[in-house]
Amino acid sequence: MRLDLRTYTGTIQALKRNKMRSFLTSLGIIIGISAVIIIMSVGSGAHSLIANEIQGIGSDLIGVLPGASEDDGPPASLMGINITTLTLDDAQAIERNVEEVTNATAYVRGSATVSWQNKVDDTSFVGVTGNYMDVESGAEVESGRFLTEDESNSITKVAVLGSSVSRELFGSMSPIDQRIKINKESFRVIGLMKERGSASFQDQDDQIFISVTTAQKLMLGINHISMMRVKVSEGSDIEFVREKVKSVLREQHDIDDPAEDDFTVRSSEESLEALESVTGALNYFLAMVAAISLLVGGIGIMNIMLVSVTESTKEIGLRKAVGATSLDISNHFLIQTIILTSLGGLVGIILGVFVSFIISLIVNYLGYSWDFVISATSIIIAVVFTIIVGLSFGWYPARKAAKLHPIEALRYE
Repeated sequence: MRLDLRTYTGTIQALKRNKMRSFLTSLGIIIGISAVIIIMSVGSGAHSLIANEIQGIGSDLIGVLPGASEDDGPPASLMGINITTLTLDDAQAIERNVEEVTNATAYVRGSATVSWQNKVDDTSFVGVTGNYMDVESGAEVESGRFLTEDESNSITKVAVLGSSVSRELFGSMSPIDQRIKINKESFRVIGLMKERGSASFQDQDDQIFISVTTAQKLMLGINHISMMRVKVSEGSDIEFVREKVKSVLREQHDIDDPAEDDFTVRSSEESLEALESVTGALNYFLAMVAAISLLVGGIGIMNIMLVSVTESTKEIGLRKAVGATSLDISNHFLIQTIILTSLGGLVGIILGVFVSFIISLIVNYLGYSWDFVISATSIIIAVVFTIIVGLSFGWYPARKAAKLHPIEALRYE
């Protein structure tokens, strides 16, 4: 492409004469590029969130969920399907029969309306076993005490409050030994948990801990559990222990063929890989959708440039009449397109980075560990797309302008 100062100056003047049209022409590129940057940044942030949340659980834990799953897919219980194949007996059997397991905690969850005097709060309750504190990383009692094994194995109306529930009901007052109602059932508060924030994608402070047996029999009327976590002794081979846990559960459920497993047993690393495969596929799909907006923006640029060629027909004829070559005319419109797409791409990158940063601030403010990540790959993709769009969609209008015959152009009305 031959470039001279007159061609470049004429192009800039043409853009200045139509400032609003130039901006609107670039808008499609701005939106498309920023969307690509934002989606790839959000994907990286989601990856960091998943990794941080799972690592926060602990690398010495094995999760057991009801329902079978593919090796690289999520368990059916995480897909909104209610599966009732795990029981409290299963957790107790694992503790008895797998010597590398120090504790196995069962969980039952439900929603709750809790009240004290004239204060009411909508929260959730978690039925757990007495060894919950030995399994959950970072869980500590601030005042009072936690549930005992005897209490978790019987229908006892005692509760341990999360810090935010306590603040909602009691403010700065101590909740210990106070009587609260959970879904109209009266419970005595025996403990208050230290503030913990978010873990395992849940607000650990906005919940109430009660006996797993009480949650099953009194609150929900069920015999199954929602899930369990198994803590492995230090130095043990996680994969080996995982296979032993599977064997115990197959014996408990009278399963001979592993293909008929009605449970999923995964380590923290496997859970991370399974979730990453889902979020990764979704991230690439959304990036492709964002790339379509770049195509639409390119079509818009080509349309506007064709209009610009039509409006400049007489000017093109005059320039050719005084000696301008077809290459000069072609360069004029091609450079105009490249400038528009380049400016749109630059603004789009800046806007995408800014919005991605705001998203990371908001998510971190909500209590989640979300890293602000702008990868070099996303910037390279944005630049490459900008160049391709500029050259591809600017070539046809530039060629059309270059082919105009000077006499016919001067006669154009």
